[in-house]
Amino acid sequence: MRGKTHIKISDEARKLAIASIRRYFEENMEEEIGDLKAELLLDFVLAEIGPTIYNQAVTDAKDVIDEATIDMTGVLDRAEFPYWVKPGKAR
Repeated sequence: MRGKTHIKISDEARKLAIASIRRYFEENMEEEIGDLKAELLLDFVLAEIGPTIYNQAVTDAKDVIDEATIDMTGVLDRAEFPYWVKPGKAR
């Protein structure tokens, strides 16, 4: 994964993204753009903005995993040598 310069998406996602960009321009910019211009814009967004979105997603996923790991410690840890410990007393 290291050294990748841009985000790649599946051919199907690419096709849907291009259609979405074209529709956005038609409805919000009051102009039409063709597939080529929409594809070039998509390539720019993936290369320029994609890494920021990717990094934030990785950070969010890491936070979720870290939180789950903290919760697991309380559930998974067991007291060692519990035989001599009386309830309510320290060792």
